[in-house]
Amino acid sequence: MTHPENRPWRGVLVATALPLRADLSVDHDRYAEHCSWLVDSGCDGVVPNGSLGEYQVLTSEERARVVETAVAAIGGERVMPGVAAYGSAEARRWAEQAGEAGCASVMLLPPNAYRADERSVLAHYAEVARSGLPVVAYNNPIDTKVDLVPELLARLHGEGHIHAVKEFSGDVRRAYRLAELAPELDLLIGADDVLLELAVAGAKGWVAGYPNALPRASAQLYRAAAAGDLTTALPLYRQLHPLLRWDSRTEFVQAIKLSMDVVGRYGGPVRPPRVPLLPEQAAAVRAATEKAAAAGLA
Repeated sequence: MTHPENRPWRGVLVATALPLRADLSVDHDRYAEHCSWLVDSGCDGVVPNGSLGEYQVLTSEERARVVETAVAAIGGERVMPGVAAYGSAEARRWAEQAGEAGCASVMLLPPNAYRADERSVLAHYAEVARSGLPVVAYNNPIDTKVDLVPELLARLHGEGHIHAVKEFSGDVRRAYRLAELAPELDLLIGADDVLLELAVAGAKGWVAGYPNALPRASAQLYRAAAAGDLTTALPLYRQLHPLLRWDSRTEFVQAIKLSMDVVGRYGGPVRPPRVPLLPEQAAAVRAATEKAAAAGLA
């Protein structure tokens, strides 16, 4: 299958945390400033309305405006919204909204209201691909209970439904199998704490969490790892790993927002049903963030 010439999903795309005011309303001005700051700090773009952006608890109006805010701040080429929804028709509508807003690609989870079988997954991606925007699949079998295994991804790619995959399974072996089955399918790092392993395995991008708090050091780490410069990447990865591993924990949104607060950005609160970190969790995140900042990584 042919790729779009331009592959806007490559590089460091930050799955953006969404700034909420004390009353839990969305602070769009602050969000626009955050998107600009990330790009100015060396990241390539943003992914609004991912799970880190708490899309599940946004109204339709809020969700659409978040996309429009990001595009206005940094340009649509740099914005790849999450378009996950319970129904394929709704996910397609979100993809169409992204296209109308000026985005160049979208990221799509498999059906996640139930344990979808292979036929359902294929039909879901086929429907959203009809929006006309390139689709990046998102494999998160931990949260969705639907596993986009390499064989299924290769089929989705072969039928023209997807161009890349954000891989969050944590199973690094899949990178090599995927490269054999679908060499033209771009692998994107989906979990911060396997960044080095997947970069070495040939990943073409990183849909990233922790750059919300530490964009410069994170971008430096990704570029060194992708270039095979382990002399630079490995020590940096070891330094950052106590934070990066929070990206794979249930409390990742709260942890990343707290790290943002610690380094002098605005993280702020989360919407229910999420609740604040336990005191011991907050202490661990705070200590690891302060250590990284003291090492000059903030």
